[in-house]
Amino acid sequence: MLFALQYDEILVNALREDLGRAGDLTSNLTVPAAARCQANLVARQAGTVAGMEVAARVFRLLDSEIQVERRVEEGARVEAGTVLVEVSGSARTILAGERTALNFLGRMSGISQATATGVAQLNGTRARLVATRKTTPGLRMLEKWAVLSGGGESHRFGLDDGILIKDNHVALAGGVVEALKRTQQGAPHLIKIELEVDHLQQMEEILQVLQANPSLRLDAMLLDNFTPAQLRQAVERVQGRFILEASGGLTLDRLSEVAASGVDLISLGALTHSVRNFDVALDVVESRQPSKR
Repeated sequence: MLFALQYDEILVNALREDLGRAGDLTSNLTVPAAARCQANLVARQAGTVAGMEVAARVFRLLDSEIQVERRVEEGARVEAGTVLVEVSGSARTILAGERTALNFLGRMSGISQATATGVAQLNGTRARLVATRKTTPGLRMLEKWAVLSGGGESHRFGLDDGILIKDNHVALAGGVVEALKRTQQGAPHLIKIELEVDHLQQMEEILQVLQANPSLRLDAMLLDNFTPAQLRQAVERVQGRFILEASGGLTLDRLSEVAASGVDLISLGALTHSVRNFDVALDVVESRQPSKR
């Protein structure tokens, strides 16, 4: 669960972007100021949805008197035609918030749906599906939330909550041993240390380094662009000594094959950087015009 204070700034910025300096000119000129209506945010396709709370908050930010009722929970599986959120109040306000609310709802539901599809392919395996930092700038919090709603998990949220040593870090530190020593000296005890490797030979070299330096700490190894056969070899070689993560160039249709190798984690940037928008719409179901005197 997220609290509104964690994401209000994101929503306010999106509303400012859409409303500009003069507001919703079309609605202000065509819709009477006193007109009221009830509208539904509706799923136009079947799938796993997320972002109802965010969409509802968009309307409340514009007008605290808007009445909003979420009809389904985050991460729910819905059929086409399902009402996700009911909104009632000022017609102008509802129309002004329509596109921003739908943008968030469609984006987050698309991520949630993709995640649920991927998670379903991991049934019967030990693998867990995790999202990366390949998110839309400024929207990471909401996109990671959508991944969780779809049954996935998060890798690092940012650079400050996990240590992932890549080839550039190794090169600039002066080698693997030096990189691990430096990391271990300064890493908080609750923060895990992960090291990226590009091929089996490199992995073997790392294992020899760790054996020769038992004081070095390593919690996880990221196997980048390994084939399923290579992943199986890595799993057999490591024997559960630390977490193994498969990553690099993976797609939803390959997850079951990768998971069968026995890895612990599969990280998939495509969950957030290239999903299809979920089809949602706003339908006005009741309008009340001001009475003429």
